[in-house]
Amino acid sequence: MPLSLHAAYVPSALQMLGTARHLVDKAESWCEKSGAAEKDIIGARIIEDMLPWCYQVKCVAEHTQGSMEGVRKGVYSPDLNPPPTSFTALRDKLSGAREAMEALTEDEMDNLIGQPMRFEFKDHRIDFTAENFLLSFSQPNFYFHCATAYDILRMKGVPIGKTDFLGRMRLKA
Repeated sequence: MPLSLHAAYVPSALQMLGTARHLVDKAESWCEKSGAAEKDIIGARIIEDMLPWCYQVKCVAEHTQGSMEGVRKGVYSPDLNPPPTSFTALRDKLSGAREAMEALTEDEMDNLIGQPMRFEFKDHRIDFTAENFLLSFSQPNFYFHCATAYDILRMKGVPIGKTDFLGRMRLKA
């Protein structure tokens, strides 16, 4: 039996949204226990020319919920609004994305297959089908940004490990 677009995309998106939420919670708890300021995590970067931790977390939501909104319109442009700058606001952003992903149905996703989709950013235009956009652009992006958020927390000394990144896996029933 072929794998549906919903099965190939939505469970992974939900897993990484859960991971990002868990990372926010772990960061907040660590700040409370260590006396570190929230802003020291929110604005942390691996290297100066990389966007901060709050942007990485925002992008997990952006490349799940935002990508689906783009697919529905047939065009996706990155959200250039500033990222949330508090743990609470980041949790709210992730919760909204989770709700949007949970509301997707197999039928809705199946009806998107083959639909034209364009990525637009400044002078860049890249044409996709909806499924190729989701699986070859959006999905790698939400994994990248979630891994980067994880890496920043590790760099800052937050005690997390691989299972904190893996999140809730889909196990045999």
